[in-house]
Amino acid sequence: MITIVDYGIVNLRNIVRALEHVGGKVLVSRDGKDIEEAERLVLPGVGAFASGMTELRSRGLDEVIVNAVNSGTPILGICLGMQMLFEKSLENGCHAGLGLIPGDVVPIPRRDPNGLKKRKVPHVGWSELKLAPQRSSWRGTSLSGTSPGEYVYFLHSFMATTEEVNWPLAQCIYEGLPVVAAVESENVTGLQFHPERSGPVGLSILERFLKI
Repeated sequence: MITIVDYGIVNLRNIVRALEHVGGKVLVSRDGKDIEEAERLVLPGVGAFASGMTELRSRGLDEVIVNAVNSGTPILGICLGMQMLFEKSLENGCHAGLGLIPGDVVPIPRRDPNGLKKRKVPHVGWSELKLAPQRSSWRGTSLSGTSPGEYVYFLHSFMATTEEVNWPLAQCIYEGLPVVAAVESENVTGLQFHPERSGPVGLSILERFLKI
């Protein structure tokens, strides 16, 4: 059973369909008891960080999620859902996240460091997955079975940063900028891209999450 956290601002149809396609039994819920008792959690998301966190807190789901994960429940955060797993975001101010991943969420720079090249923001479309700098393989992770060089679908204007070198799982290079594409440690996994919109590659990643 996979419980998708419904906090009222996300279109869940595609992720539900994708999880069911790879054999998952899916429950969509905003009930704290369902989340407490979940075998696996998925935290999806699109839109603004502050709005997402406000909706979670207004329903009392932020503490429920943190307690469940700290008790060992696997969680998969997708796009904004991944960003909300971090400590804070600098999107339209400074806003606290769930604090399950050390690090911050910051704007994608619109120019490269020398200021000469303008970068398109948001990052929209297909980008190539690469091993994060400290990774020699994806063996034993949610990307096991995925090969570096495969493409997945992104849609975001902000990106995650962390000084913990063991957390990043994958990155992509967006117009010369390394961007954290996936993070994982123990029972916490985050994907900046949308697996439900990434074809067979994305489906294989979701299927792997079911087996963690």
